[in-house]
Amino acid sequence: MEILPAIDLKDGKAVRLTKGLMQSAKIYSDEPWRLAKKFEEMGSRWLHLVDLNGAFAGEPKNLKQIEKIRKNSDLKMELGGGIRDEDTIKRYLDIGIDRLILGSIAIKNPDFVKDMAAKYPIAVGIDAIDGYVAVEGWAEVSHMKATELARAFADCGVEAIICTDVGRDGTLSGVNVDFTVSIAEASGIDTIASGGVRDMRDIEALANTGKVAGVIIGKAFYEGTLDLAEAFAWIHSQEAEA
Repeated sequence: MEILPAIDLKDGKAVRLTKGLMQSAKIYSDEPWRLAKKFEEMGSRWLHLVDLNGAFAGEPKNLKQIEKIRKNSDLKMELGGGIRDEDTIKRYLDIGIDRLILGSIAIKNPDFVKDMAAKYPIAVGIDAIDGYVAVEGWAEVSHMKATELARAFADCGVEAIICTDVGRDGTLSGVNVDFTVSIAEASGIDTIASGGVRDMRDIEALANTGKVAGVIIGKAFYEGTLDLAEAFAWIHSQEAEA
């Protein structure tokens, strides 16, 4: 299971939100690229990046910072937030992003996502409130169940699904293991958990299912409830034993 530390970008700064509310943003760094270097030194292999401004605007809004992070780190990087067309996908791939996350457009135009997944490294972001898909930076809730959307992308080349329980995101209340497993089972695609992770118990609970491909760590690192270096060491020890 992969651990993916998260950097959420708002106005060029690294922030964390609570339950996806922009007005809840708490700034953790004015130099996000330094965080990426720190994660790399701790033993990370991946970085999860989100352009929060872009998620609401529907177009890239933190490109300068994203380029700086990419230039200063050897981590593999996945990026989401406001990616709505092929030109934006190409633009990010050209600067060295390894995988793009398509979120709101996945429910609005699933055929576009499938077309892109056939050509590029694509992950689908499925964010849910009470089991139903949330879109437009979580500002709206659809009538589609998250598991139904996940099932729609089975066998189409999507590399991963990142599923977020919005109600837990940024709350440190514990990850929703059952929700994550339900997405993995519905899709048959590598599924990455997001939202609510607090400490090592969450990491272990997800790993013990044998069905979760990864977990995104945000506020648990920034608020110090999870020792990220310890978490990487535990994951690597599990791999060595396997």
